[in-house]
Parts: sequence; structure tokens; C-alpha cells
Amino acid sequence: MRSKHWASFRLLGTLDDKELLTEYAQKTDAVIHTADSDHRFAVDTFIGALTGTGKTFIHTSGSSVVGDDVMGETENPQVFDEETLFTPIEVRQERVTINNDIRIAGISKGIRSIVIVPSMIYGDSLGLNVESDQLPVVFRKSKEMKAGVYLGKGLNRWSNVHIKDLVDLYALALEKAPTASYFYAENGEASYGEIAVYVSQALGFNGKVISWDANEALMELGDWAKYAWGSNSRVRAVHARNLLGWKPNGISLNEWIGSKANR
Repeated sequence: MRSKHWASFRLLGTLDDKELLTEYAQKTDAVIHTADSDHRFAVDTFIGALTGTGKTFIHTSGSSVVGDDVMGETENPQVFDEETLFTPIEVRQERVTINNDIRIAGISKGIRSIVIVPSMIYGDSLGLNVESDQLPVVFRKSKEMKAGVYLGKGLNRWSNVHIKDLVDLYALALEKAPTASYFYAENGEASYGEIAVYVSQALGFNGKVISWDANEALMELGDWAKYAWGSNSRVRAVHARNLLGWKPNGISLNEWIGSKANR
């Protein structure tokens, strides 16, 4: 049975505070790391602090690890589950290496390690940072251009997951996931062209959409535009459903974007 008794407190620090991270990792029963998928120093610090303890370390990655470099021009027909091999694009190689090192630590260093790999997250957060990564940028640029915005032809597709369902997955993983586990998190998918229509309708632009020049997007947003907005990232959460019994039931991406119309 999942425990409902949690101790909670706020501690100020950064991911570079090795002594602080080590001290409190060793004081806790489990570490759930959601701050930065690519912060190697913090990951190594947590692994060092937990080595030999048998405690749980849950690390948050992201499904752009399977992304491509099409800048919205094509739909990738390949869909990845947790057992599908892939070669990451250059900007995601280090993230994949971090994920692999965490899973290896779960076998060789006496840690119960778990990697959760969310797709595009949507929904209303109750945390300190209430916005996710991708959709706020789409909303901002669409407001600026007075139309729903996509890159290239908007054919690239991303899987997505409601934040409530994602939280449920963390709880299930904490409760019963085996060490060295790797879980995609998704409950549907949409193309960025479709998302542009949803956003356009929510913003009162009556479904009007426009393609944003890929070179301009790269100049303004850097490589983020390549791996987060212009890529395909199609995953299926097979292990989460089959091994953990995860049953996502949050409202769809389309419904949630539509709910923003009057906010």
C-alpha cells in the first residue's frame, strides 16, 4: 500500500551545491530528481551520495532523446517503446549517456535507480514553476504572430502526457519499479500543425495558422527549436502500463489547450 505520510520542507540551494545535495540525499529515503535532465554534476553527486545504500534515485529525462532533426518538414513513422534501440541526435547524446549511467548504477552501485522519460507535458502545475517547456513557447509565439505557429510544414509529431498522469507514474515507480528501470510517459500524440490549430482556436484566431521560418526559429531559440519544436518524438509507455499498472486518464491535449481560451 502506498504511504500517505510525507515529510516536507523547503531547502534553498543549487544543483552545484555538492555538500548540500549529498547531505540531504543521505538523509532521505529516496531522491526524485526533476530539476535538470542534463546536469551531470548533480547526477554524479546523487549517485555518489546513495552508493551502497539501496535507496531509490528517480531521474527525470525527456523523450527528445529519440528526436530527429526534420524541423517540421516530415512525420517520422517510427514509434519507440522502452525496448527500441535508437541513436540520438548530437544535442541529445549526453542526455542519453546520463540515462545509461544512472541505470548502470542501479546494477553496480547498490542503488535502486529509475529513469522516467516524459514526452510533451501539459496541464496545470501546482509547483513553483507552473509552466512546462514546449507549449508556453508555442502560445507566446502564436500571440506574437496572431496565428497558431508551427515550424516547416508542421508534420512532426510528439507524444504527450498530462501532468497529473505523470505524477501518478512517479508514485507508482517509487512504490514498485525494479532497479535500472526506464519508463516512457505518454498518453496520446499530435502533430505540431494540429497543436497550432488548437492554440489558434484557444487564442481567438479562429484556427488561423502560420509556418515560422526554421532559420528564424533557430536564431531566436537556438538548438531548442531543433529538438523540442521541430523534431518528431513518438513514444509508447509500454513498461509503465504493463509493469507498473499505470492507467493515465487525464484530459486530452486538445481539451486542455481549449480550456485556456477564457484565461
